[in-house]
Amino acid sequence: MGPGPSDVPSRVLEALARPTIGHLDPVFLQALDETQAMLREVFGTANALTLPMSATGSAGMETCFVNLLEPGDHALICRHGVFGGRMAEVARRCGAEVTLVDAPWGQAIDPDDVAKAAKSRAFKVLAIVHAETSTGVLQDLSPFRAIADSCGALLLVDTVTSLAGVPVDVDRMGIDAVYSGTQKCLSCPPGLSPVSFSERARHVLSTRDTPVQSWYLDLNLIGQYFGGERVYHHTAPVNMIFALHEALRLVLEEGLTARYARHRQQAEALRQGLEALGLELPVAPTDRLPPLTLVRIPDGVDDRAVRAKLLADHGLEIGGGLGDFKGKAWRIGLMGASATPRHVELCLGALREALR
Repeated sequence: MGPGPSDVPSRVLEALARPTIGHLDPVFLQALDETQAMLREVFGTANALTLPMSATGSAGMETCFVNLLEPGDHALICRHGVFGGRMAEVARRCGAEVTLVDAPWGQAIDPDDVAKAAKSRAFKVLAIVHAETSTGVLQDLSPFRAIADSCGALLLVDTVTSLAGVPVDVDRMGIDAVYSGTQKCLSCPPGLSPVSFSERARHVLSTRDTPVQSWYLDLNLIGQYFGGERVYHHTAPVNMIFALHEALRLVLEEGLTARYARHRQQAEALRQGLEALGLELPVAPTDRLPPLTLVRIPDGVDDRAVRAKLLADHGLEIGGGLGDFKGKAWRIGLMGASATPRHVELCLGALREALR
């Protein structure tokens, strides 16, 4: 019940353990096509270039930036936690000039601040984190398409901790490039990063003046394998695709609406229980992320000792704080298969005992 990975259902683990077959085997290619189709449904998009990158969520971040940015481009990046900061670092390593818009840790980005910064010049990319894993903040994305349009930018969004836990709605929100990870609300082992690029983003990708700086992450090349041509690029992680295929089947069997409601309901049950224990939730109610709850550590309580006791006595892992919240907060995950009444009850009971 930390910030990831979440518990993995037995069906997904069984899929992971299937016999390994070739990455050009017709059975595998059918599973790959079905995985892409299911990812489109979960992302809420019709984008043709929607696929699982053969690496973890951080590589999904790199994929979006290295394919869209070239040296000298300008990027407007929103930072309200660790992962907005990582976006900025990746963009700089692409040779881009970065303009930052900050918000205090534990708060959402103010769209007015971003709109003001967008007036300063034209930008190639406007990037923002939808669900900030370091703070438990859920960002309202609805104002950002218009802001991106005002400065000529592509809208790039991190959905690592939101995909399949809260609505992402790529097409409705006008998102041009998006990435996620398998180990959060999808409840699949870590190892793949779903991404999706709009037609506008694909045009930018295909008309670059310079080659994509990463050969491995170059979607001009990878897209030829995931498309009809099946041009060899790298050996796909066959068993991880089997696992993601089964994880997506579970998501869609439950139904997205029901899944989102389950995450909200269990987060509310956790909130009520934490407050009954006298614990404080620093994030404002309007900005709280259902799959991840930030809890302030009471004065005089030893962060490491509590987490060690939870793990030793109950087999329960929760996360420590990052950045401004290091040593000051816990991060409790309710993601995918870990968002159940049993998890909530276990966590509340274990915390009650540890704090006593």
